Amino acid sequence: MDDQRLGLVIRRVRLRRLWRQTDLAAKSGVSRSAISRLERGHFDTMTLVDVRAVAVALDVRVELLARWRGGDLDRLMNARHSMLHESVARWFRAEYPAWILAPEVTFAIYADRGAIDILAWHPGRRALLVIELKTELVDMNELVGTLDRKRRVAKQVARERGWDALSVSAWLIVTDTRTNRRHRHTHAAMLAGALPDARPAVRRWLRDPVGVLGALTFWSDREIEATRKRVSTTAPMTD
Repeated sequence: MDDQRLGLVIRRVRLRRLWRQTDLAAKSGVSRSAISRLERGHFDTMTLVDVRAVAVALDVRVELLARWRGGDLDRLMNARHSMLHESVARWFRAEYPAWILAPEVTFAIYADRGAIDILAWHPGRRALLVIELKTELVDMNELVGTLDRKRRVAKQVARERGWDALSVSAWLIVTDTRTNRRHRHTHAAMLAGALPDARPAVRRWLRDPVGVLGALTFWSDREIEATRKRVSTTAPMTD
């Protein structure tokens, strides 16, 4: 939650409704002085209950989003991330054995720190592929920015493994849910610029990785569950 931005939202919505701070105080049950502090982004003396009461009175939705070390929180909190990881790795071994996969590759290059879910290497074409795995899409702008940062450092990370890459590509793999598809649709214009390639392009490129790929692909939830039971030899990607 961005304190300053939320305070600004509260103030602008209040003014749009032509309410005074005393009007909002009466409707929310929160003191006028507290509302004044809230609108200036000073939340240190306010309870979450009061913040929500003010937001409800204005019909403003407030969400708290926990963040920690980029995508690391997803891996820590979400067991399904591990299942997705295993499903992708097994699919690669079955369909594209020419690729070498390195899971959970951590890096610390100056201010850039983080982990690449899967770093894939094609020795024949000296092609490097940064694979980011997501079970939930939340902040698309941050996600695309994080993926771009990992792509930028990938060559240096790969050199530490003896991989001298000629090209670096990025592939965002997302579990196939209605919510995730809705998020993609909402940010379609941005994603079309950052990750324009889809399933057919991914398949062609993986067979012969010439040039640079930037793709977003949905991964079948059914196949993720099936990973526990068997090794899938069919591609669990969906359109």
